Amino acid sequence: MEGEDKASEDDKSFSKASIPKRIAICAAGAIVNILFAVVVYFIVLATSGVYISNVVDSTIPGYAAEQAGIQSGDVIVELNGEKVNNKYDLDDIMQNATGEEIFVKVERNGETLEFNIEPTEVQSKVTGMYLDDKCQVIMVEKGSSSEKQGIQANDVITKINNVDTNRDTNKIIEVLQQKGLGTILLTIQRGNEEINIEFTPDYVSTYYLGVNMRMAPDTFLNRCYYGLVETKTFVFSIVDNVKQLFTGNVGIDQMTGPIGIGEMVSQTNGFREFIYLMALISISLGVTNLLPIPALDGGKILILIIEAIRKKPMKPENEINIQLLGFSILIALSIYVSYNDILRLF
Repeated sequence: MEGEDKASEDDKSFSKASIPKRIAICAAGAIVNILFAVVVYFIVLATSGVYISNVVDSTIPGYAAEQAGIQSGDVIVELNGEKVNNKYDLDDIMQNATGEEIFVKVERNGETLEFNIEPTEVQSKVTGMYLDDKCQVIMVEKGSSSEKQGIQANDVITKINNVDTNRDTNKIIEVLQQKGLGTILLTIQRGNEEINIEFTPDYVSTYYLGVNMRMAPDTFLNRCYYGLVETKTFVFSIVDNVKQLFTGNVGIDQMTGPIGIGEMVSQTNGFREFIYLMALISISLGVTNLLPIPALDGGKILILIIEAIRKKPMKPENEINIQLLGFSILIALSIYVSYNDILRLF
C-alpha cells in the first residue's frame, strides 16, 4: 500500500491515515486468517453429527457417581457452583479436581437433587514425551520425567527393554500400559550415537465422577451450539500454545515450518482431516502475525501504539533498523525450524 514502506504526500496513502485506521489496516490480514479458520472449523464441526450433552447415559460400576446414587437420565446442571451445559463443561471442571468432595446438582424428573461426591482417583503413567508413528520424539514437556531423564526432541527409540521397536510406536505404548511397570530400558538413536536410558515414568492422579454422557439430539440448533462450543475450545487452544512458547513450556525445536507442514498435509486422511489442518494453519498464522514482533503486523501495530503515546512518529531510520532486526530473527528462526523438519523426515 502506498505510504506503508515510506512516507507519501498522497492524502489517501497509508502514512497520511489516522493511527486507528493504520492499526486496523495492519491487523486486517491476520484477522481475516483467524475468521476464515473459525468459519471453516465451525462448518466442519456443525456437520460432524457428534455432540455430547449433559445428560447421564450410564454410570461406571465402582465409581463415585454410582455409589452416590446418580442415575441414568439425570441432567448434571452444576459442579462446584459452575454451570454445566455439556460434556465439555464437565470435563473442564473435572480437570481441576484434586480429590476433594465435589458439589453436584442434577435434575431428575423435574426435581433438583444435590450430592456431595468424592471423585474416584485413577493413577496413570505419564512420560511427558510425544512420539510420531515412527518412534521419533517430536516433543518433550518441560519438567516431565522425559526431560529430567535426558530424552530430547528428535531422539528415535529403537529398543525398549532390549526388544527392537521396528519403528512401531504401538509397541512402546503396549509396554507403557502394563500394570506395575517400574523402570524400563530405552535404547535411543541420537544422530550417530546410540544411548541407553533407564527410564521411569511419572504417575499422576486423575479424578473422575464415573459417568457416561448421552449424545445430544441431532438438530440444527444443536449443530450450531456444539459447533460454537468446540470452535471456542479450538481458538483458545491455539492461543494457549502460543503462550506456552513464550513461557518456555514449549521449545523452539518443537515448532514446525513449511517442510513439516507439507509432511503433515501429505499424511492427512480424507477431506475432513485436511480441512481441520488448513483451519489450524490459518488460525496459527493469524495469531502469530499479531504478535508484537518487529517485521510482523503485530510489530507494526506496537510501533503505531508507541507513536500514539509519544504523539509523534518514530524516526524512519530507527523504525527501519527495528524492522530489519526482526526480519533477521525471523529468517534465522525459519532456517532453524526447517533444519529440524528435515531431521525429522530422515
